[in-house]
Amino acid sequence: MTVTIGVHRSNPSLYHLSRLGYAEEELAALGETVVWHAYTDGVRTGPLLSDGTIDFGGTGSTPPVTAQAAGHDIVYTAVSAPRPDHGALLVPEDSPVRTVADLRGGTVHLAIGSWQTHLVAQALDDAGLSYATDITPVRGDSASEAKLRSGEIAAWVAQGAELAAARRAGGLRVLVRTGDVISDRSVFFTRRDLAEGRPELVEALTRALRRADAWAAAHPGEAAAIAAADQGGSAEDWETALRALPWTIEEAGEEFIAEQQRAADVFHRTGFIGRAVTVADALPRKA
Repeated sequence: MTVTIGVHRSNPSLYHLSRLGYAEEELAALGETVVWHAYTDGVRTGPLLSDGTIDFGGTGSTPPVTAQAAGHDIVYTAVSAPRPDHGALLVPEDSPVRTVADLRGGTVHLAIGSWQTHLVAQALDDAGLSYATDITPVRGDSASEAKLRSGEIAAWVAQGAELAAARRAGGLRVLVRTGDVISDRSVFFTRRDLAEGRPELVEALTRALRRADAWAAAHPGEAAAIAAADQGGSAEDWETALRALPWTIEEAGEEFIAEQQRAADVFHRTGFIGRAVTVADALPRKA
């Protein structure tokens, strides 16, 4: 069969894997071939798996929960180690916002539906506030940093190279460090028919991901140059961002499932998802 792997810029492991040939090598040993399907928004990963457009994908922590809530029968295959410094919730250096509770009534720019929703919703929940009623969440864009610096918005979630660039420029303050609120793992998942019918394919893809991560960890300058040339920004900022990542692939174990369940419960309580989700349902069934 031909295995179609989804790839988008927000998942660094798959982004580099798509350029290294390791997936092709691992699956060739099984007599299979690989096709890459590029798309721009990781939030679409669940629907793309469900309709057969892709067979395997990876995102942050939020999309698989929303996929389950939408009725997509996904199965977790692997996760990264925690990424505590992958992103941060920023405010202006002179902002009166000193704690998360001070965000009440404010506008927060973030990548809605990504791991950033998990960060903001959990931080607010921990402070006794609600993502649904206590802030105005707005999808961030290229103008988010300028709007934050001008005081037009209260806070902005930045990640990767844009976070490195914003911090290097100065004038902003970290209100919430990601690792103080959520683990922020990369998450890899597939359809149940593939996970349970062809487990050797999942194992081969996991080996390929580990090889790609090992390459990125050993070649941060080269990886940064690739990302900067393709996505913009400076290679220096990309290298700062990439060096902050763990580049380690792990099993989707009990600790991860508990983290995801906590997120799912917050999402349901705030109305971000329309029904309760049992995260453990997205594990392979035992034979």
